[in-house]
Amino acid sequence: MNLDRIISVQNSITVFRDGDRCLKVFNPDCAKADVINEALNQARMEETTVTVPEILEVTSINGKWAIVSEYIKGENLEQLMAKHPEKTEEYIELFAELHCHIHQQSCPMFKKLKDELQRNINSSELSATDRYDLYSRLERIPKYNEVCHGNFVPSKVIISSTDGKPYIIDWFHATQGNAAADAARTYLLLRMRGQPDWAERYLELFCQKSGIELHHIRRWIPLVAASQTVVANASSRAELQRWIDNSDGLQNPQEIETEVNS
Repeated sequence: MNLDRIISVQNSITVFRDGDRCLKVFNPDCAKADVINEALNQARMEETTVTVPEILEVTSINGKWAIVSEYIKGENLEQLMAKHPEKTEEYIELFAELHCHIHQQSCPMFKKLKDELQRNINSSELSATDRYDLYSRLERIPKYNEVCHGNFVPSKVIISSTDGKPYIIDWFHATQGNAAADAARTYLLLRMRGQPDWAERYLELFCQKSGIELHHIRRWIPLVAASQTVVANASSRAELQRWIDNSDGLQNPQEIETEVNS
């Protein structure tokens, strides 16, 4: 086993390549149940029509839990858009299509998105008034059972250099619920990462391809923003609070402040 070839380093994860295998090694403080759950989520997605890397095993490496899957040689969509900016429109359109395809799947054993949002809002540091308002909004929205990725951004799509197929990775946050909520989270993540042009174009294309009207996505943005506060740092929480307070959901709160003060 070769752990010298690092692919990427994240907050609590280091990803290595070992020949034709990919090793996702978690920090020691990552719970065993969370690691196994992510592997199980991805294994269940192997049974759908979404293309994902095959899970080979879950193991322990030097006292750290690791998910071993097939290695997909290629580049992710974020890398490709940076490398070929003239193809950004093409890549964002593919990104929106893939998201719609994910939502067409069914995984009855996935946890419920609404339950996940409620738990996160309950454990957040939001005011009691905010939490009550968000709970009320959440209860009014109908339940759905579409597969939701939960962290779908362009870096989660690897385009294989072997066969050109798009592979979707990182299924830790996968749930079953409302596709509009999953789209709202993607939109918010792109805005928070300083990619507003991508976010706006993605949302426009997603609405066109999914048939979901914009206002259905709009009502989810304060809810997913509230959920994100649980894992966000202090500066990000301040920005997320502005999205929570902005009931319209889609206009950048900072842009609203500029308009009011101009």
